[in-house]
Order: sequence, then C-alpha cells, then structure tokens
Amino acid sequence: MSVSIKTVQSKRDLIAFVKFPVKLYKDCPYYVPNLYMDELSALDPSKNPMGKYCISRLFLAYKDGKLAGRMAAIINNIANKDWDQKEVRFGWADFIDDKEVSRSLMEAVIAFGKQHGMNKVTGPLGFTDFDNEGCVVEGFDDISSFMLKYNYPYYGEHYEALGLGKENDWIEYRIYVPEQLPEKVGRAAAIVQERYNLHVRKITKREVKKERYGQKIFDLVNRTYNVLFDFTVLPPEVIDQYIDTYLGLLDLRYVTLVEDNDGKLVGVAITMPSLAHAVRKGNGYLFPLGWWHLVKSMYIKHEEAVELMIIAVDPEYRNRGVHAMLFAELIPALIKGGFRYGESNGEMETNNKIQNLWNDYKKEVKRRRRVFSKPI
Repeated sequence: MSVSIKTVQSKRDLIAFVKFPVKLYKDCPYYVPNLYMDELSALDPSKNPMGKYCISRLFLAYKDGKLAGRMAAIINNIANKDWDQKEVRFGWADFIDDKEVSRSLMEAVIAFGKQHGMNKVTGPLGFTDFDNEGCVVEGFDDISSFMLKYNYPYYGEHYEALGLGKENDWIEYRIYVPEQLPEKVGRAAAIVQERYNLHVRKITKREVKKERYGQKIFDLVNRTYNVLFDFTVLPPEVIDQYIDTYLGLLDLRYVTLVEDNDGKLVGVAITMPSLAHAVRKGNGYLFPLGWWHLVKSMYIKHEEAVELMIIAVDPEYRNRGVHAMLFAELIPALIKGGFRYGESNGEMETNNKIQNLWNDYKKEVKRRRRVFSKPI
C-alpha cells in the first residue's frame, strides 16, 4: 500500500504529530522526549511568536492506515534574510525505517518550499537554534540530554538515500568535573578580572524578570552567536517567551555572569542540572506523575550530569580570558553540588576556539550530529 501524506489542520492532528515519537521510541533506552506541552506551543503558530517570522506546515505520513512518520517544513524569514538564502528547513523529522515514508515526507517539504520560491532544503532544523537541530550520526549508545535529542541510526541513511549531503556537523562533549579548580584557571581569572575591571555577577529570578537580565543575556547570545551556522537572531518577543519557558527550570546557583564596571554584560555561562532521566520517566508529560519526577530531580536528588546550555562572551572581549572567570566561579559550585560531569551543547566541528576550552579537563566525545541539505 502506498504512503499517504496528511497536512496537520486540526488540534487532533497536532496531538498526533507531537505524540508520534513517544510510540516510535517506546523501547529505546536512549531517547528523551520533549515536554509535551512545550511541543504543542512550539508547533502552534498562534502560540509561538516565531510564527510571525516563519511560514510553516506540518505533515503526517500514513502507511497501511497507520501513522508512520512526521516532518515539519519551515521557512525562516529572519535567517533567510540574514544569510541571503532561499532555504526551506525540515524539522521534527521522525519516521519508521521505511524509505518510502521518509521520501514521501521529504517530497512534501520540498514541494512546500518550491511553492514559496525556495531553492534549497536543509535540516533537521527548527524555528530557532533553541529548537531541536541536527541528526545524530555517531554516538547511538548513550542517553541523550534534555536539550539535544536522540534519533535512530537509520535516519542519516535515509537522508543520504534522498540525495542530501553534509552541510554542517556539531560535536557534543562529556566534560568531567575536576576534584578542584585547576590552578591555571584560577590564576587566569584573577588576572583578567583586574586587567579589564570585570566582576562576576550572580542574579536572582526577580532580577531576571524585573531588571531584564534575561533580555541582557539573550542580547549577548545574539551578538555572540550571529556568525555561527544558520543562526537566527532572536526577536524581543521570542526572547520573552524563552525566559518564561526556561526560568522555572534553572537553578541560578549554576548561572554565572561577568560584567564590566558600567554594568555591561560581557560573559555568561548557563548550566542546568540534567532533567533527562526525570523527563524520560514521565514520558514528556507533566501529569499524572511527570511533575513529581521533575521536582524530585530539581530540588531533592539531582542527576549526576549538568547540561552546558549557553556559554557566550561579547565579541569585544573574545580571546581575553573571560571564560576563565566564568569557570572559576562555576566549577567550585559544581563540585559542591556533587555533579560528576557536564554535557556540552552542540559545538561546530570547525569551532576550535570553543572546543579548546575543554583542554584542561578530562573529556570525551559523546555524540556527533549533522545537518543535511541539497538544492531543490
């Protein structure tokens, strides 16, 4: 029986789209789902402020009457303008190991892109860089982090069979927390602090909201990351939503800022105790007991890992050692907290400067993920 493609048009369709991976990965010990309610909001243009800047469509694939795959088509007008390109992204891509299914979904994405004048298909990518990105191509035997998602090994084979090639690779590291702060890091932090009149700043949740430190952090992220692959500069209303989404999950003991004497934010490290096992236990749902697993992991007995969500230094202070100040404050906090290791965000394989930050620590490559593309 041939594959049929259905466009998501109703709340019922959207729920099926969001729930599909839960069934696909029900027997996989390495998969960590997204939070169900967050997914519903992200994929609803009326609730996601990026809907103002993107054109999107969601597709479901059925084979023999059963749901067999899903894929989103996204035209990100901010990124396309900034990077001078005509790209349709594919994201939220999950499918059974059947090349007819993946081909039918990709054909739907490409047709949508051509309809809107695009000449290239790229993915997996989301609306912004804080959505799921990349297809895992190495490192299939370890649980994923909360922020970076797992996929079966056959995904990459399907993309290659569809004629897509490598566009960009990210590497994820596992960095072990040392028993004590490396002496050279402490010395470097003291020198940088005195030389450039900088200081470490810790913040409260009230300051994040009332004194707009959340906006300051994301403004720094925009300035720092805007040269990286296909980065989407975040508009103010999108920043506001991310602050509302993530603030409740953060333990601000593990968030470190560096400011100059005028109060300008020049560096930030945002680290979050991992919620991967807690979210997995709840299967991505908060009810009936998913909330308890999250609360227990956040406030009673945390996991042994932290996720290194954001490390950003103002371009003006690049190569001046601000990272040493961030680590000199963060590492003792992680030691005191009893964490064993940190898991990095995806780091571009060509970004040697960020990867060199881990040279003073025991580390290992955990996973490699890839973005594929082809002309259309």
